[in-house]
Amino acid sequence: MSFFTLASRVTGLVRELLIASTFGASALTDAFNVAFRIPNLFRRLFAEGAFSQAFVPVLAAHKAQHGDAATKEVIDSVATALAWSVLLLSLVGVLAAPWLVWAMASGLQQDANGFASAVVMTRWMFPYIAFMSMVALSAGILNTWRHFAVPAATPVLLNVSVIGAAWWLSPWLASHGGQAIYALPVGVMVGGFLQLAVQIPALRRMGLLPRLGLGPAAIKKAWTNPATRNILRLMAPALLGVGVAQISLLINTQIASHLTPGSVSWLTYADRLMEFPTAILGVALGAVLLPQLAAANAAGDSERYAAMLDWGLRLVLLLSLPCAAALLVFAQPLVSVLYHYGAFTDRDVQQTTWALTGYGVGLLGLVAIKVLAPGYYASQDIRTPVRIAVVVLVLTQVFNLLLVPHLAHAGLALSIGLGALVNAAWLLVGLLRRGSYRPQPGWLRFALQVLFATSLLTGLLWFAAHALPWLALRQNAGIRIGWMALVLSGSALLYFGALWLTGLRLKAFLKR
Repeated sequence: MSFFTLASRVTGLVRELLIASTFGASALTDAFNVAFRIPNLFRRLFAEGAFSQAFVPVLAAHKAQHGDAATKEVIDSVATALAWSVLLLSLVGVLAAPWLVWAMASGLQQDANGFASAVVMTRWMFPYIAFMSMVALSAGILNTWRHFAVPAATPVLLNVSVIGAAWWLSPWLASHGGQAIYALPVGVMVGGFLQLAVQIPALRRMGLLPRLGLGPAAIKKAWTNPATRNILRLMAPALLGVGVAQISLLINTQIASHLTPGSVSWLTYADRLMEFPTAILGVALGAVLLPQLAAANAAGDSERYAAMLDWGLRLVLLLSLPCAAALLVFAQPLVSVLYHYGAFTDRDVQQTTWALTGYGVGLLGLVAIKVLAPGYYASQDIRTPVRIAVVVLVLTQVFNLLLVPHLAHAGLALSIGLGALVNAAWLLVGLLRRGSYRPQPGWLRFALQVLFATSLLTGLLWFAAHALPWLALRQNAGIRIGWMALVLSGSALLYFGALWLTGLRLKAFLKR
């Protein structure tokens, strides 16, 4: 799953690199990023967020207790209810696009063309939520049956579709007097369709392809199914929990839209780069752990439950701590190599670097949440993470009040990072207090080994960041990429070599 997630993030960075070099950071790129965030906000609320957190534990428990045949009826009912819901939501979203753009980023009205473009692109992309909601349903089914490859690989299709649109459709629109940036929403919609289409054969081979009810009687039956009602019951607090995170994103986007034009884009470019470690480590671990934690909980196997959490947290520390160090001391070279082409200026590099550094402060927390939260969801306790998230939302806005006046958009990123650290610490303490997580022996030695190796890696990256003229090498892209590959390869060898010298055997660790 990490491999395919890595492929997704690599193609995602290629997508962002192409957008950055073609369009730079301007009012129009801010408009696209805002327009894309609106369906993504609802997708995270109703699809990959609250729905998945409620659906996967119920499905895994039903499968463990009643078998595959009985679970197929649950899948059909949930799919019918979800499909009709997101179809109605998409229609409402297209009609309400102007109000949604204003609520997300009223500051875009500083540029009339930017606001109007955001409305048009929102209308193009809002139905994306319908595709992605059904993709989330399909992924939940496949992950519960321990088929992880197809759901992990599908995001690549979105990136490839947007890359194709930016590469071929954008110049065609420009040559015919249209807005070149309008090619991007077309790519998003094609990518959403492809992500759903590729999952259908996998579900059909397993005999789990949902049958959608079309008549009023079938829709009523789907909504009254006990499993559907249980998922709705669990979704209510989950919606609040995921909604808290999305409210935070909404507030940050609103604030950024009132700052210097380009601020939304700088934060977006930094966020895409930060998604490398958060997705490869956090999202992959969370997706793999949740159905198996739910199965262990249903079987009453508390030892296995605690051991899986312990293994996940050790992997978080092992791989995310060096990533956080890299984002703190090596951010400018990373941004330079990935984005510093075409319309992306030296100033854009510096502003994106500040945002990336702010995110880096909280990377360990952002990844750990993806492992700690399933420790609650698997036992169908969604209320506790929600209460924590609400308090952290308030705390994050306090950080915004203190930091944004001095650090502008970078203060928004730093606030999110600090809030994530508080959130992760709170979740961890809760699991320890209830006895769901019991640390296995050897944590002190393990932590010291990781800290020692990370300190060596940090020193090497700090030296490389200051010893080479990363911005000046813009005209020699091949040389700059070569230096980057050399530095990162040397850092990886130094880090894992130091771990090996201190006695940490990765093969034995991963076999756990």
